[in-house]
Amino acid sequence: MVRGKTEIKRIENATSRQVTFSKRRNGLLKKAFELSVLCDAEVALIVFSSRGKLYEFSSTSMQKTIDRYRMHAKNGINNNEVTEQNIQQWKFEAAGMSRKIEFLESSKRKLLGESIELESSSVEELHEIEYKLEQSLRVIRGRKNQLLCEQIAQLKEKEQTLMKENALLREKCKLQSQPPLASLEEAVPHEQVNQQNVVETELYIGCPGRGRINCTSQC
Repeated sequence: MVRGKTEIKRIENATSRQVTFSKRRNGLLKKAFELSVLCDAEVALIVFSSRGKLYEFSSTSMQKTIDRYRMHAKNGINNNEVTEQNIQQWKFEAAGMSRKIEFLESSKRKLLGESIELESSSVEELHEIEYKLEQSLRVIRGRKNQLLCEQIAQLKEKEQTLMKENALLREKCKLQSQPPLASLEEAVPHEQVNQQNVVETELYIGCPGRGRINCTSQC
């Protein structure tokens, strides 16, 4: 037998209404208990019957849960108020930023010398723009001169370093170009050495005056 779907509306019969209330109340309390145990949730349930009788369930403390609920609801209201205040503040700041951006765009066009903006400028405004441009030029030129001086100093330091390295290389080349003493001796021809070692002497054989024989000796 198929169970029919119960229509959700007030039960007119008082006895049937009381029986249904008792059954569903017990089922609701059971579900609340199961939810608190299975899901480790803080659950508080309050039920008043049509006769004003109280039925309640709380997984911890009913008063503690109610206080927590009140604090949460209060914070929610305060958060909504803060959100509204923030929205108004952000709108005001956005409008101020828009005006500031528009003013800066106009000033930039004037500094660039766009004729449309300059036509609506007075003599005092033009003097002020000219003064600002001169100040900007002085700052730019000062910065440029500073950078040039720094670059010149760096180039001078690099020049000194290169000159020192060049001097060291020259000294090294001189030392490598001088041959050792043994090489010089080997470079002298053997014949010249032999000629330098030859010594001529006169040796007399027999009585003086008769004749002589020249002898050459080598050292």
